[in-house]
Amino acid sequence: MTQKKVLFAGLALCTALVLPAFAQDTAAPPEGAPTAATVVATVNGTDITLGNMIVARSALPPEYQSLPDDLIFGGLLDQVIQQVIIEQSMEGKLKLVDELTILNERRTYLSSLLVAQIAGDALTDAALQKAYDAAYAEFKLQTEYRASHILVEDEELAKTLLAKIEAGAVFAEVAMANSTDGSAQGGGDLGWFGLGQMVEPFEVAVVAAEVGKVTGPVQTEFGFHLILVTETRNSEKPPLDTVRADLEAAVQRDAVLAAVDVMVKAAKIEKPEVAIDPALLKNTDLLNE
Repeated sequence: MTQKKVLFAGLALCTALVLPAFAQDTAAPPEGAPTAATVVATVNGTDITLGNMIVARSALPPEYQSLPDDLIFGGLLDQVIQQVIIEQSMEGKLKLVDELTILNERRTYLSSLLVAQIAGDALTDAALQKAYDAAYAEFKLQTEYRASHILVEDEELAKTLLAKIEAGAVFAEVAMANSTDGSAQGGGDLGWFGLGQMVEPFEVAVVAAEVGKVTGPVQTEFGFHLILVTETRNSEKPPLDTVRADLEAAVQRDAVLAAVDVMVKAAKIEKPEVAIDPALLKNTDLLNE
């Protein structure tokens, strides 16, 4: 067996069983350079075109995509020929479930084509800017805080640690040695946060705190906190580029939903008044009737 046949024989048979080829009626090969309509083989009267092979190659697994073109061509042609032979052998033998599966997969494929087209057309700089402006139209400046804390279970321990800090101990070192939560490794640093992100007693203490001065103990559901507000700043609207991915997804989703809604409203849809038990969706025996 040649190297090409070794590489493609298994793949060809497996792919043929899963994805039957759909033959195309093609004209005679044009003069000059090959086109998608150029016939590369004929199987029992069914033409296989260069276009068929291009599509088949694009569906190959990554490990086959990297093979040399001259090696792929022969093996791929054998694969498509086998697919056509198997397709022909199945003529008149498809079960109802097979026909319905092919129909559903065709509809799914066409739906994905339309969705991709609508989504692509919708994604313009103007649309993104409009979405950004709408998303932050009611944006209001607010104060953000950067704080560190020491969390312990016992109030007396919290008071003892506070006394040590007031006597000159470094807050971060005390936090690393005593705090019971994950921030201990970073010296108790909680990073930046805005209002509404912390539990209420903690937030109230932070808002009232003086920058650079330790506050506490403050009791919350988690225990007793010593809090050190290190910085404050005014929040700002995020630059468009930092939220671009989310905006793109929203613009495309909205465009697709709007387009589908228009098509649905324009379609003539009839639903016969037939009582169907929803549980019948699981009754695959109906496909054997």
